[in-house]
Parts: sequence; structure tokens; C-alpha cells
Amino acid sequence: MKIERTKNASRNMFFGSILKIYQLLVPFVMRTAMIYFLGVQYLGLNSLFSSVLQVLNLAELGVGSAMVYSMYKPIADDDTDTICALMRLYKIYYRIIGLVVCVAGLILLPFIPYLIKGEVPPDINVYILYVLNLGATVLSYWLFAYKNSILQAHQRTDMISKVMLVTETVKYILQFVILAIFHNYYLFVIVLLLSQVLTNIFTAFVANRMYPQYQAKGKLPREEIQQINRRIRDLFTSKIGAVIVNSADTIVISAFLGLNVLAVYQNYFYVITAVIGMITIIFASVTAGIGNSIVVETKEKNFNDLRKFTFIIAWIAGICTSCFLCLFQPFMRLWVGKDLLLDYSIVICLGIYFFIYELNQLLNTYKDAAGIWHEDRFRPLVTALTNLTLNLISVQFIGLYGVVLSTVLSMLFVGMPWLLHNLFTTLFDKKYLVPYLKKLVRYVIVVFISCVITFPVCSLFHLPDILLIVVRLACCCIIPNIIFFLAYRNMEEFKLSVQLADKMTKEKIRLLKKIGA
Repeated sequence: MKIERTKNASRNMFFGSILKIYQLLVPFVMRTAMIYFLGVQYLGLNSLFSSVLQVLNLAELGVGSAMVYSMYKPIADDDTDTICALMRLYKIYYRIIGLVVCVAGLILLPFIPYLIKGEVPPDINVYILYVLNLGATVLSYWLFAYKNSILQAHQRTDMISKVMLVTETVKYILQFVILAIFHNYYLFVIVLLLSQVLTNIFTAFVANRMYPQYQAKGKLPREEIQQINRRIRDLFTSKIGAVIVNSADTIVISAFLGLNVLAVYQNYFYVITAVIGMITIIFASVTAGIGNSIVVETKEKNFNDLRKFTFIIAWIAGICTSCFLCLFQPFMRLWVGKDLLLDYSIVICLGIYFFIYELNQLLNTYKDAAGIWHEDRFRPLVTALTNLTLNLISVQFIGLYGVVLSTVLSMLFVGMPWLLHNLFTTLFDKKYLVPYLKKLVRYVIVVFISCVITFPVCSLFHLPDILLIVVRLACCCIIPNIIFFLAYRNMEEFKLSVQLADKMTKEKIRLLKKIGA
């Protein structure tokens, strides 16, 4: 079966965008409510426990990615028996993973206070709070988690988005009521646990309705299980690397600089991750389609798709980077007050981090879709250890600035070059590497010029913060787009992207008409 890649990608992006906008606006309200009803230290605790649980999630080992990848070919071949056997194996693995996370989390329990510098809120028992967060994580594995794989492999993440819109609404309403009326952080976390249960149950129900032919039954040949286990082993170092990069900054800031500094940093990083999440919709929507394309299309066709996607991501990320540089400080003054602002040098580092991260995320999408985990198994770990080492050294000399700068340097000079090498020696022909690098350099230069022009123009305006944000946002939407159009209008990638945008727009209009009907 050949997946309808463009149609599914359009559908996934449409509903994924609705969900992500929802998950951007409502948690923003919740975060603000937490600051005003409970205090800034609770935000620091929230971030710390999320990072600790990310470390525990190493037990997942990349099982999900390996299983979804293993389904691409059976789906293309309409091999129902193999898909069912894969689901059974996935179910067994996730039960084991949930148990490992539970045991490891309880072993870690006595050490939790040592990850916090300074005071914690007086009404909080960090042990109870940690166990509640741990429970939500463990249940996410035990309750039908393997059902997600069917929707992901068929490029139907739009259904997951619809389920989450319902369950997230219930969660946020209950959490806001708890914050406003009871001011109780324990109940706040208990609601998080219950919403995870609802999400898993409803997603499993949808998967069963859409694909009733797929049930967790049957056995795979020993050779195929061994092949999957090899993929999981290769994904382990990748998983370790991702967790260290994502969690090290938070844990280092908490341990060396305290919960208050962590909360201020997380306010900025919350905005960054919200925008990253919006763009991730694109990657999540096309990953299964890319995997299917790699199976059924030529290397040249796949490389041309990479060029096209790189151009699109560079354009989107370039505009977002200009917005971060011009809007971060007035937005933060308006949101949390001038006392919770970071130095502008950190804002610049966060903007650079964002742009590099997005390009890196595209390359990782191709790596995952193609299953290039064995060749890439050491890169994420080396990158992450470089980041952690630089973090531990620099935080003691230049504080928070050193933590952010360490992440940028490790990604730019270790992770990304290595990942490019792995892709162009495994998936694409080596002859394409130099032309691709030239395009990347061109995109970086154009984005740099765009930021250098846009920021001084935005600095000319001296208005109240609300008006200033509106005016600067307009400048960031107009000036970079004009510069990008002038720089790229004659490129083949520009023309291909316009064609793709036109095709997907027509598909979205069709969806809207269908919903309206």
C-alpha cells in the first residue's frame, strides 16, 4: 500500500496545528496562573521533575521509533500478520519498560532533594510530588501505549491530535479550577496523571475503530526480532544523547543556580519550545511519508525532497529567529515583569539555538525515517557528553549564559556535521553533500542579514509594550519575507515549495469544506 503522503501530511498539519496552538495558548495561561496563584518556585519544580523523568524515560530505549519504522514495509506490502505480530512485541516491550521506569524511579527517590539548590516551597513534600509525576509516566507505558504505533505508521497523527484536544481541555479546566480555588499543587499534578490515562484509553479506542484488523497477536521470526533488538540497541545511544541535551541544562541550572533562576530561564525556553512544537508538527506529519518514500522512491527523488524541506524550514526558522530577537524582551516584560528578564546576550544565544535546532531536527527526521540508527549510534552520545561537560565547566564561570552557549556549541560543531556525514554516506550519494552544504551556508547568511536589518528597524519604535509587540511583530513578518523572496525567488527550491504549498492549501480547503458540511 502506497500511503497518500501529501493528503495525510496536510491533514496531520491541519489538526496538529490546531492542537499545538491550543497547547501554546492554554498552558501559557496555566503558567501565568501558577506564577500568580502559587509562585515562581513551583515553575522551577515543574521543570525539574519533567527533566528527571526524561532521564528515567531512557528505559524506552527508542522502542517506539524502532517499531514504527519496522511497520513501514509491512504497511506498504499490506502484510497484516506481520503488523499484528509487531504490535504484540511492542506491547510486551512497553510493559517491561513501564516496570523498569517504576523501579528506577523509586530507587532515585532518596536523591531528589540533592538536585535542588536553596529552599523549596514550605507546603511541598518533594517526595510525594515526585511519586505523582512518576506515576503519570509509568501509566503512559502500561495503558495501551503500543496502539499509537498504528496511527503513526499510517501517517494518521491527526487522530492523536483530535483525542488530545479533548483530554487536554478536560485537564486544563480542572487544573485552572484547582489553582484558582484550592491553590493546591498536589491536586494539580493528580489531574495530570488522570489526563494521561484518558489520553491513552481514547487513543487506543480510535486505533481499534480505524484499524480493527490489527490486534496484538502472532509471533515474529527470531531473525526479525533480533533485527528489531539491534535497532533498539542502536537507538539507545541516540536516546541517551537526546535526554542529556534536553535535561542537562535544566538539572545543571537547578543544582548550581537554584529554582528561581531555573524558573526565569524556563519562561524563555517555554516560548522557544512552544514554537519548536509548532514546527515539529511539520516533521511529525511527514515522517511516515518520508519513510514510505525511502522504501518506494529513488535516492534522487528523496534528496530533492530533502532540499525542498530544508528550504522551507530555513525560511520558517529564519522568520521565527527574527521574532525572538525583536520580541522576547517586551513580551517578557508584559508577561512576568521586568524583574524576571534575562540578559539580551542569552536571548541571542537562544535565537541561534533555535535556528540550528530546527535544521538539525529536519536531518534527524530523515535519519529516523530511514532507520539509520546503527551508523549514527555514537553521535548523539558524544554530542550530549560534550554539552554536559561544557555545561558543568561554564556554569561556574559565566553562569546561565555558559549553559545556553554550551548547548549551541555542542550542536553546531559536533552534532550537526556528524549527522550530515552519516546521512550522505548512507542514505544519499556523497556527491550531493557539497552542494547541500553550500545551500545551508546561503540560508544562514540570508537569515543573518535579515536579523541585522530587522532588529535596528524594530529598535526605532518606543511604545508601550503591547503596541510595541504588535508593531515589531508586523516588522518581523514583513521585512524577513521580503529579504527571503529577493534572495530565493530564482531558486528551484522556491518554485518546488510554492507548488507544494499550493497543493497542500487545496487539500486543507477540501478538509475545511468537509468539516463545514
